[in-house]
Amino acid sequence: MRTGRKEGLAVLAGISLGLCCLCGVALSANVQFRMVAEGAEADLQIARDLAKFVAPGADLQLEVITADGSAESLRRLVSDPTVKLATAQADVYEAFLEQAGRGNPGVDDLARPLRVVAPLHNEEIHFIVRADAPYDYVHQIRDAKINVGPPRSDTAVTASTLYRVMFNRPLKEPQASFLPHEQALVKLATDKTIDVVVIVAGQPTRLLANMKPEARQYIKLLKLDPKDAASGAALRAYLPATTYARSYPALLREDLPALAVKVYLVTQDFRDHETESRLIRFGRSLCHNISTLQTKGHPKWQEVELKQGQLARGWHYYQPTTTELYNCPGKRTTRPAPQPIKPE
Repeated sequence: MRTGRKEGLAVLAGISLGLCCLCGVALSANVQFRMVAEGAEADLQIARDLAKFVAPGADLQLEVITADGSAESLRRLVSDPTVKLATAQADVYEAFLEQAGRGNPGVDDLARPLRVVAPLHNEEIHFIVRADAPYDYVHQIRDAKINVGPPRSDTAVTASTLYRVMFNRPLKEPQASFLPHEQALVKLATDKTIDVVVIVAGQPTRLLANMKPEARQYIKLLKLDPKDAASGAALRAYLPATTYARSYPALLREDLPALAVKVYLVTQDFRDHETESRLIRFGRSLCHNISTLQTKGHPKWQEVELKQGQLARGWHYYQPTTTELYNCPGKRTTRPAPQPIKPE
C-alpha cells in the first residue's frame, strides 16, 4: 500500500509539473510589447486600434503609452527596452538631422537605428488667422507672429521645420510663441499679440470642428497656393492635402488646398530572433486586418495604404517586415472616395 501510495504521489507530482509547464507556455505565448504614441487626437486612437485589432493576431499584448510628441516617442523607443513600436511624424527625422548638423551630441545615435514598419495616415497642417487678417495664403505669413504650440510638441517641430523650408530662415522668438492651442486662439482673437496659430492634427481636429457658426466672424483658415515659390518648396518636403468643408462647417464654405505630414509606424532595427519574429507576425496581422481597421477603427485608417512608397529623407524601412507588407493581398491600390467623418 505504501509503495502504491508513493507511486500515486509521484504520478500526481508529474501531472502537476506538466500542467505548470503548460501554464508557463500559455502565459509566455502572449508576449507583451509597449508602443508609444503622441497623446492627442488621431495618433493615440490609431495606436489603440493596433493594440485591439492587430496585436492579438501576432500573439501580442500591446500596451499603449503616451508621449508629448514624436521626438519623445522615438527617444523612448530607443532608450526603453520594453518599447518596440512608436508612431512618429515623418518630419521629426528632419529635425534630428538639423540638430545633428548643429553639433548636438547624441542625436545621431538616436536616429540611426530607427526603421519604418509602415506609413500610416496624414496629419493636416492648419493655419488659423483672424477673419480680418491681411492673409489668405500660407506663403503670406513670413513676417507674422506665429504660435507653434508647446515646445517639443509635434506642431512645434512641424511649424518650425516648415517655416525654415518655406522662407529659408529659422523661426525664432519673438516672432514665435509656444502657447497651448486654446490659449493662443484666445490671444489671436482678442489682444492680437499673435497673428497665426498653427495646429498639426488629423482633421477634423476637435478644437476647430466643435466651434459654433459665429466663429467665422473671428477666425479663418489659410489655403495653400501651389504656384507660389515658397509653397512649392513646402510641397517638396511635405504632402499636398485638402482641408474639407465638412470637417469644419462653422469655418469653411468650400474645401481648401493645404499641407500635411505623414505619420509612420516606427520600430528599431531589431535583429534578435524573438523580437524580429514577433514584428514579422505583427506586420502579417496588420496586412490581414487592414480592412477591419478601415471599417471599425479611427476614420484616418481610410487613408492608409499598405505599400512600400518612398519615405521622407533619412528614413528606411524595417527589412524583416517589408516582405509581409509588400505581398499583402489586402493592401489598397486606389484611394477611396472621401467619407464624412465626425470630430473626435
